[in-house]
Amino acid sequence: MNVQEATTILTGLANEMRLKIFRSLVAKGGMPAGELAEVLGVTPSNLSFHLKDLHYAGLVSREKRGRQIIYAANFANLNALLGFLVDDCCGGRPDLCISTVAPASPCCEKSA
Repeated sequence: MNVQEATTILTGLANEMRLKIFRSLVAKGGMPAGELAEVLGVTPSNLSFHLKDLHYAGLVSREKRGRQIIYAANFANLNALLGFLVDDCCGGRPDLCISTVAPASPCCEKSA
């Protein structure tokens, strides 16, 4: 991941509704847009607008299943972003940052 890709992803999350959408997809797994709109209490057109931005940022994937499109969080890109953000954590000594970075983060996997 490079700075431009990280900036695109962070820009995608820099909106309250997009952050709520992404967190819902992380929590619930894949779901159709209609169900997601109901969960969040937003109009389908509002949701579509934000899903488009999240998809552009690489945070959301979409898969056609029959007549529905299922949206899901893109964990590969999220992990790549986290890895980029903490790549140089603790001066290259990831063993020092285990208590400050989530154990499942890419930073702490380097020390394993």
